[in-house]
Amino acid sequence: YRPDELSELKKRLKNFKGIIVTTNGCFDILHPGHIFLLKEAKKLGDLLIVLINSDISVRNFKGESRPIHNEIFRAYLLLKTKFVDIVYIFNEDKPLYALEVIKPHIHLKGGSFIESRIKEEKNLLQKWGGKFLNLNMKGNYSTTNLLKIFEINNFPI
Repeated sequence: YRPDELSELKKRLKNFKGIIVTTNGCFDILHPGHIFLLKEAKKLGDLLIVLINSDISVRNFKGESRPIHNEIFRAYLLLKTKFVDIVYIFNEDKPLYALEVIKPHIHLKGGSFIESRIKEEKNLLQKWGGKFLNLNMKGNYSTTNLLKIFEINNFPI
């Protein structure tokens, strides 16, 4: 789903009776840390919605050299995992508007986040009794770290 399709997604979820779980991020280069996060997120509920930063949002946050893969490709890869049910692409810096529309029961963040950036997400979920959970990541996986390794070893990206 794209930003102009959020009302359609809201309609789809209106009669859903199960537990809705969300997580968010760039998911620029899908790596083991992402897979671990998605697997754990799916265990928490019946429907996993991944909110991904649009290409514009990634550039604003990570710089002009990012994303490596465009938003359609990133969404496609996520949907091809056995854990993800829906992907929603958002343009904002943070997924606050999408979270407010979806109103997940649980929002799970992986270990690579900045505390000050998630304060608003935590507060927003409290409005409807949603839970904000943090998952400690295994290993030192992040797209930024992988890109540093590629650069050091002169791997073409």
